[in-house]
Amino acid sequence: MSERKLKPKVLREMSPEERRELLNQLRAELVKLQTQRSRGFVEKPGRIRQIKRIIARILTIERELELAEEREKAKKSSAKT
Repeated sequence: MSERKLKPKVLREMSPEERRELLNQLRAELVKLQTQRSRGFVEKPGRIRQIKRIIARILTIERELELAEEREKAKKSSAKT
């Protein structure tokens, strides 16, 4: 994963496949860091919080897009009647 800023604007510009891949990478890294923390050794403890926030950001954007799709379908179906 590149160390670019993962702001909401950047995440929205990504394709859904890129977001899913990034999400999977971040979840794997989070598990690794949590395992290290349970053993008592973490190189970058602040990274855990950072990863959790990025994951939440990605999931929020995914949900926003999903709701927007549902609204569009509802508009189209109500326009047909």
